[in-house]
Amino acid sequence: MGIISLEGLEFFAYHGYYDEEQKIGNKYSIDIAIKADLSRAAQEDKLKLTVNYEVVYKIIADVMKEKHRLLEHIAYKIIEAVKIQFPYIEAVTVSVSKFNPPIGGVCERSKVTISIP
Repeated sequence: MGIISLEGLEFFAYHGYYDEEQKIGNKYSIDIAIKADLSRAAQEDKLKLTVNYEVVYKIIADVMKEKHRLLEHIAYKIIEAVKIQFPYIEAVTVSVSKFNPPIGGVCERSKVTISIP
């Protein structure tokens, strides 16, 4: 087994529980870790035998273009799409962070992490 990760992917998007958030937008950060059998890719040096992280980035970018209310839903949509594209993976963990969330006080970012086997 191995883990392929993309960390600190940044997007400006229009998510949020409040309608105002979906109008003005905000900065978001995504981290993803994908657990899969990487042994054949490691031995044979072939991209088709691994999880192509360029494809993973495209999946995440596409999900971030859609408006969602909850960070949990964003993480779930990413996981769902990655598992469809790469059905042989063992597990996926996604963290979604929102910078300067509207909580009425100082907060650098809010963060949700979801793992699904």
